[in-house]
Amino acid sequence: MSKTIKKYLPLFGIAALIIVLDQVSKSYIRTHLALGEMWSPWEWLTPYARIVHWYNTGVAFGMFQGLGNIFKYLALLVAAAIIYYYPRVSDEDWSLRLAMSLQLGGALGNLIDRIFNNGMVTDFISVGNFPVFNIADSSITVGVGVLLLGMWLQERKLPHPDDEALPASSDLTVNEK
Repeated sequence: MSKTIKKYLPLFGIAALIIVLDQVSKSYIRTHLALGEMWSPWEWLTPYARIVHWYNTGVAFGMFQGLGNIFKYLALLVAAAIIYYYPRVSDEDWSLRLAMSLQLGGALGNLIDRIFNNGMVTDFISVGNFPVFNIADSSITVGVGVLLLGMWLQERKLPHPDDEALPASSDLTVNEK
């Protein structure tokens, strides 16, 4: 197996898993629920979580409605940037590599919907009063969370400039009278 293929395998493997889960779940919803129809396994759960067949012409969580066609091109641009930048990321930076994989899978999952559904994305996960979303949206959001967590962990590893300026506790002396 070539070095290039090995380098891209985690990216495309995770992204493919996200895309398959996303597209299979959306297809199931489109096949089994009419637009606007809701399903919940237990009545007591309905106010908190339910499945609702919905379309979204914006981006994640219903923002920027009506701009679906613009987001086709934006998803292509983001996907291209991730694919270009991914092999340049250190193998040790697992959080950035995972974040990029999740974001690529989410972007392509919603892009597939936009291409085949006139710029619309199928959403179906409804929790409380939060906007309806899907697996691709979740993947993008989790990817951002992993990216932020990874950045925080990397920052904690670096020596802080103020730490170097302070003397060690053993260097401090107390003046006694």
